[in-house]
Amino acid sequence: MNDLAILENQPFSTEQKEYLQGFFAATACRPFAGHLPDGRLTSDPGSGLPNAAAETVFGTPLEDLCEQEVWKRERNGLDVWDTLVEHATANKLPDKKNSFYFRFHGLFYVGPVQESFMLRLRVPGSELTSAQMRGLAEIAREWGGGYAHVTTRANLQIREIAPKNILNVLNKLQELGLTARGSGVDNLRNITSSATAGIDPAELLDTRPMAKALHYYILNNRDLYGLPRKFNISFDGGGSVGTVSETNDIGFVAVTVDKGGEVPPGVYFRVQLAGITGHEQFASDTGHVIRPADAVAVAAAIVRVFAENGDRTNRKKARLKYLIDKWGTDKFMEEVEKKLAFPLVRLPLVACRAAHPPIPHGHIGVFRQKQPQRNYIGVVTPVGTLTARQMGRLADLAQNHGSGTLRLTVWQNVLVPDIPDGFVETVKRHLARMGLSHQASPIMGGLVACTGNAGCKFSATNTKAQAVELARHLEKKVPLDQPINIHLTGCPHSCAQHYIGDIGMVGVKVTHHGEQVEGYHIVLGGRCVGGQTIAREVFHGIPFSEIPQLLEGVLRTYLARRTHSTETFAQFTARHSVKELQELFST
Repeated sequence: MNDLAILENQPFSTEQKEYLQGFFAATACRPFAGHLPDGRLTSDPGSGLPNAAAETVFGTPLEDLCEQEVWKRERNGLDVWDTLVEHATANKLPDKKNSFYFRFHGLFYVGPVQESFMLRLRVPGSELTSAQMRGLAEIAREWGGGYAHVTTRANLQIREIAPKNILNVLNKLQELGLTARGSGVDNLRNITSSATAGIDPAELLDTRPMAKALHYYILNNRDLYGLPRKFNISFDGGGSVGTVSETNDIGFVAVTVDKGGEVPPGVYFRVQLAGITGHEQFASDTGHVIRPADAVAVAAAIVRVFAENGDRTNRKKARLKYLIDKWGTDKFMEEVEKKLAFPLVRLPLVACRAAHPPIPHGHIGVFRQKQPQRNYIGVVTPVGTLTARQMGRLADLAQNHGSGTLRLTVWQNVLVPDIPDGFVETVKRHLARMGLSHQASPIMGGLVACTGNAGCKFSATNTKAQAVELARHLEKKVPLDQPINIHLTGCPHSCAQHYIGDIGMVGVKVTHHGEQVEGYHIVLGGRCVGGQTIAREVFHGIPFSEIPQLLEGVLRTYLARRTHSTETFAQFTARHSVKELQELFST
């Protein structure tokens, strides 16, 4: 037996026993601080978790997260390709959680209205090549419903895609050099810029490089996905076609600085934040100007401050507006500046010269470009609808008579740029043959409508069909000499931005002769081009069957009572109270 074995079999001495008793007594009295699963501190070693803080998502305890935030923590929506394959193979529609994940890939299950998917693209800078438009027409024809919608984010959506075809669609998009990644739910939506960027004689700046650079930055930085809620960014370089940048979470608006003091003369962006017109708020100027070259970095910093501090417990309070309401713009921008390697510069608005206001309905018709003997033609696409055949023929038109590119606008229509003077009449004839036009009435040219209940479960009304019906009635009955914007949205989400229309309509169910029918609350006097005004509700819960005649009377009264022939509808309504308007329009 070795020495260690002999020692192991010896009893403890009295001295050793006293030492061990003292050691364990001291251990038993050692102060303890631990955390319970809910984050509270405890001194009880039996129930506490030593040195472990409660898990959080950017400071929000897990138990306080809303349902969607829990899903995002369980699995990143970008990492569900295996689930997409499973659903495509089985031709299976998704449950609620997978429907949420699939929207990270631009696929929206729109049941029960349509037992299929809607595909929403990303079109950076609103510019497509002829080959891309032709390929999208092929997707719509072979795997969709044979049509597409131009959206109010200068984007395209294709509907009625069966589950078995979702992989075909996503793979085809990649072959076309396009993507739908992050175009839905809590992500940065399509980055918009001036539709006439690079070709507009009146613009201050070609915004396409910034819009496209930000687009690719987003695609390649995973931390910019999974925000508290959706986020919109717009670049406005001035020019003939407005971008409604004031309705975005971030609006970069080009201005000229002649004597900047802190900045040399040149063209800069003013930074506007927290536009959300569905909540009756335009973006506000922060007081900062930035170089165009700094715009992507500034945008990324703003988004990250929002991601780290936005509300993840209440979806109704999770937009940027509510964080800035809580903090104030100054504190928010101080946090943004901490993330930048360069200082932000303040400059009073009076030190900046704004671009010339956009042309009302400048997205429709034939307009001269800055390039000699070249024109862009704005094509009327009523409420944004294009058939696959029309998409293909527009692609051919751009290829054969232009530069092989097309532009989408936030006004739900298409521009064909770079048409030589000698081909303008030819293009007009081709448009007419495909059932489209370069001309529109003062009403049809400003007609905007969301998807409506033909394709969206949230909508109370068939907005697109009713918008066209309404416009056709008013065109026949009212000889307008001023352009009017009419926006129809099917629910309070306000995808068609009803609060910025001369006439805005939000869909509701109303009781009429004892039955539930489709109707609208009607707001009047909104505008975003040439000024910012939130429309005011004048009529409440009107059945759609009564609206064409009602609005005919509204427009006739406007024409009869305006102070002069150039007074716009927005100006006319602005000088009357809601009560006065109700009395005027009821006589």
